[in-house]
Amino acid sequence: MTEIRYVRNSDKDFWYSLDGHLPEAQFQIKVDTKQGYILSVDDKPAGLLRYHLFWDSVPFCTLLYIGGAYQGNGYGKQLMEYWEKDMSLQGYGMVLTSTRADENAQHFYRRLGYRDCGGLVIDIPRYAQPMELFFCKETGWGLQEGKI
Repeated sequence: MTEIRYVRNSDKDFWYSLDGHLPEAQFQIKVDTKQGYILSVDDKPAGLLRYHLFWDSVPFCTLLYIGGAYQGNGYGKQLMEYWEKDMSLQGYGMVLTSTRADENAQHFYRRLGYRDCGGLVIDIPRYAQPMELFFCKETGWGLQEGKI
């Protein structure tokens, strides 16, 4: 059985077993603002999703990660669709995400209906990386309400 819920303080050890990029001070913010989710399979934590609000108004998925043993079973799709629905119910008409151009996740997002909407190249040597590809998807809700 699969369960998806907002991240809690008690999830911290599991969270950091998958997410080595989130500064610890930000973890509590994700808990307090409900900007993170935990996916469990048979009562065992298996994946996570975190986001923030781009331009303070557009949900932007900054990390989707499914643990190794659970990858390839549709849990990433399930978690993304749950997040999209939650964002729609909160009144957001669009969601964003991104991935590096050298990662296969770009194909995953396109299969979920995301459209390419731009890219970012950082060529400062200390921070250089492959192009970051940006994707957008309409949730179908916020447009009726005149929201982004």
